Amino acid sequence: MFATPPWLADAKAAAYWTYRSCEQGHGRLETRTLEASTALNGWRNWPGGGHVLRRTCERVTITTGEVAQETTSAVTSLTHEQASADHLQRSWRGHWGIENRLYYVRDVTMGEDAGQTHQGSAPQALAALRNACIGLLRQTGWKNIAAALRHDDAHPLHTLSLIGALPARL
Repeated sequence: MFATPPWLADAKAAAYWTYRSCEQGHGRLETRTLEASTALNGWRNWPGGGHVLRRTCERVTITTGEVAQETTSAVTSLTHEQASADHLQRSWRGHWGIENRLYYVRDVTMGEDAGQTHQGSAPQALAALRNACIGLLRQTGWKNIAAALRHDDAHPLHTLSLIGALPARL
């Protein structure tokens, strides 16, 4: 799709949008370019296809000058009227916020993938409990869940008061 874009062949079919953002943080300069097109709508039998997307992310490590580039693709059911290229870029980026704030914490901090529970609905129940713990800790002001878990390990009475098992004032 993006290797030989149809909108280059036919200027009238320029159903193509792009959005670029630059951010600096964590010792890196990141430039993200999202390309979106509706040019393939109706071309394939893909029910509800709205956009074909290509996202290129270039990361430059500031101290070393090392450059890394990653290109990913996606299809969305959102139309151009529902989501512009900048909205699609923010949504794509927001997905990783969920990944980093929840799944990474469950896997790395809470060791979910190393768990030995694999039968019945127990894995889903444990995941729900982990989500509840993370949500409760964030609701009480913790940003670093590993630090919150260490704190609660050292203060079990405080932990019990968070879930209402003890009065809040001890």
